[in-house]
Amino acid sequence: MTDTQTLDQTRTSTYEAMFLVSQAAATDLAGVIDHINHLFERAGATVLAMSKWDERRLAFEIDKQKRGIFLLTYFTANRDAIGGLERDCNLSEILMRMLVIRADHLTEEEMRATDAREELAVEATLRAEKAAKAVQKDESVSIGAPVAEQKPEPEPKSEHEAAKANAPEAPPDDASAPKTPQDNPSGEPPAGDPVA
Repeated sequence: MTDTQTLDQTRTSTYEAMFLVSQAAATDLAGVIDHINHLFERAGATVLAMSKWDERRLAFEIDKQKRGIFLLTYFTANRDAIGGLERDCNLSEILMRMLVIRADHLTEEEMRATDAREELAVEATLRAEKAAKAVQKDESVSIGAPVAEQKPEPEPKSEHEAAKANAPEAPPDDASAPKTPQDNPSGEPPAGDPVA
């Protein structure tokens, strides 16, 4: 063994990381897991275990989110890579928060026993199916004011009905009587009105 290999092994430690993801981002849980794995690859870390810790209401709003999903991971990495991992997580638009601590209190076997990546994969497919159903349901619902139903065009009328519809209406019986003195040059009171 060379001195650099020995130095790398002594600088590698086991860590515990907690990731907080919004419920909106968790609709694509498989994408979130892939994103976290990509961040670990960039840091040169080896993931020992990953599981969903909890889904709960947050004590205070973060990025206008009231609920979040917590993902717990155990990994090994070089001590110098942790700063870069934290920086990448802070720049990520998918992750809301992240915390890394050393996991000296657990053995590697205890960490591997908490691995639930298969269950996470199952939950990711269920969430994706649920999101697809919601999209289909949203497509059938229109947003905004209801669209007025168009009335069917009336059937063409016969010539007699068309002529009747276009003819001027006959005035009512009292409409032919003059209403004002200018309309009544004779000065007689209109028919049906009481004489004053």
